[in-house]
Amino acid sequence: MSEFLESVPELATEPGAAIVLPPVAAMRSEVWALAWPVILSFALDSILGLAAMLMVGRLGAEAVGAVGLATQILGAVRAGIAAVGTGTVALVARYIGAADRDNAEEVLTQSVVFGVLVSTVIAIPVIVFATPLMSLFQVKGQMAAMGARYLRVVMLSEPFQGIFLMCASGLRGAGDTRTPLWIGGIIDVLAIFLNYVLIFGKFGLPALGVDGSAFATLIAIAIGGLLFFWALTFEGMVLGFRWDKLWPDLGLGWRILRVGNPAAIEQLVIQFGFVAYVAFVARYGDKEVAAYFIGVRILALSFLPGFGFSAASATLVGQGLGARDPAFSRRAGWESTGMAVVMMTALGLVFIVFARQIAALFIDDQRVILYTVAFMYALGAAQPLMAVDWTITGALRGAGDSRFPLYGSLAGFYGMRLFLTILIWYHHGNIIWIWWSLIADYIIRSGLKTWRFWGDKWEIVEV
Repeated sequence: MSEFLESVPELATEPGAAIVLPPVAAMRSEVWALAWPVILSFALDSILGLAAMLMVGRLGAEAVGAVGLATQILGAVRAGIAAVGTGTVALVARYIGAADRDNAEEVLTQSVVFGVLVSTVIAIPVIVFATPLMSLFQVKGQMAAMGARYLRVVMLSEPFQGIFLMCASGLRGAGDTRTPLWIGGIIDVLAIFLNYVLIFGKFGLPALGVDGSAFATLIAIAIGGLLFFWALTFEGMVLGFRWDKLWPDLGLGWRILRVGNPAAIEQLVIQFGFVAYVAFVARYGDKEVAAYFIGVRILALSFLPGFGFSAASATLVGQGLGARDPAFSRRAGWESTGMAVVMMTALGLVFIVFARQIAALFIDDQRVILYTVAFMYALGAAQPLMAVDWTITGALRGAGDSRFPLYGSLAGFYGMRLFLTILIWYHHGNIIWIWWSLIADYIIRSGLKTWRFWGDKWEIVEV
């Protein structure tokens, strides 16, 4: 497997002079070199999600809703892991910018330790209270039962997910975005194969339906975590796993969490907001819920440049500040944002134009297709705003300024989207108006975060 792993030049092991940053004239190519592996990595993840949804969709709208709702809860409970990951990127990028490999490797090792601990602590109560958690969405019967079973099985993978995400975050902070691509790609292909085998009962195995999709996810994530662990221990990469730093260092752990905590709080609060949002959607009916989750899966492909350029801006902004060159960091943030806007807008237009044909691939219920198309129109139109939001958020987090994105996201989601959703539902408005409330959400988010990055307070944040 070593032939797949990127060869990265050795960094100095003694802190001192900063690394030599790439010339500003080459900024666009540098951003792209960091972004494309992340884009492709998340593209493979999205293809996995689409493939799994296509297979689950053959089981009916209830199965689609069950997996979608369980995934929504899964996103909320992973906020704690997101805190460790955000802190890891910021700190590793700063140390790499200062040519201090020893401290970068210590951050990576401690991130894995705390990622596993946090994810395990979170997983246990979710497994125990899976059924009551599903009831938050106001769904009952078969959909609720399938969703609870799916959630319990997938949550068993969380310690391995902690390893996977922390290793990927550390490598991306160091500028190695290709290794997460190769390992993630292998796991995504495996997961698609396992979904097919376990959902439909191939090669002599029983057909497990939604439960089969859950077990496929569990197995794939476990293997992914172990592969990352092996690569960072034995492959001599840009960063390595330090066995001598394995014992939890509460001081460094708190420092990592302190930088990432606002991102975790943001994810947690937003995800709980999504629980409320989907609960209002569920009051309209199962078909509306199914349409929402199908639409999100489809449009996830247009989000990919946002993920890639957000990662690139976080890495370059952090390294620029570590090298004491804030002008480089500022240029990197704006360049990443402009590239993200162009690509996400183009992809959003493609999905708008072919919305009906794409939605019909996932389910043959005409009413669900109608609602899905309407949702795709709204989300497609929001792509330029989402590009700005995500990429500037990445730049601010790379600088360690992770608190302001929290404020901006809360203002947009709760102050606009959820507020408008409640008003529309209360006045018996059409579900399509609820879909379009997200435009107001992202106007607020992107506007506030752009204003923050335009200033200079993020340049002096201590990490």
